[in-house]
Amino acid sequence: MKIRIGEQELDADFADNPSAEAFRQLLQQGPVTVDMTDYGGFEKVGSLGTSITTSDTRITTEPGDIILYQGNQITIYYGTNTWNFTRLAKIRDTTDLKEKLGEGRIQVTFSLEAEE
Repeated sequence: MKIRIGEQELDADFADNPSAEAFRQLLQQGPVTVDMTDYGGFEKVGSLGTSITTSDTRITTEPGDIILYQGNQITIYYGTNTWNFTRLAKIRDTTDLKEKLGEGRIQVTFSLEAEE
């Protein structure tokens, strides 16, 4: 998966669960752009604009985790948090992730890689 934040492009690998597969199928219809804001000092969060099935388990997030929350919110973690979440994907290179995500409101576009 590709994630575009302004001029930054990040690569991510899908998790192995039904929710990640549902997200992949959503992206097969075209890129999804989400308005995201900081929350709690450890994540960017925004409305996915649709709901997908959750596969919640109690996990502790790590920087780079892309998480589905309540079936219709998508988050990118730059810190850690423990809760019942559904991991959708993991960003491969989390170097300076918080800086890449920036401050305040951002637009993030999720899309499939060409070879998928």
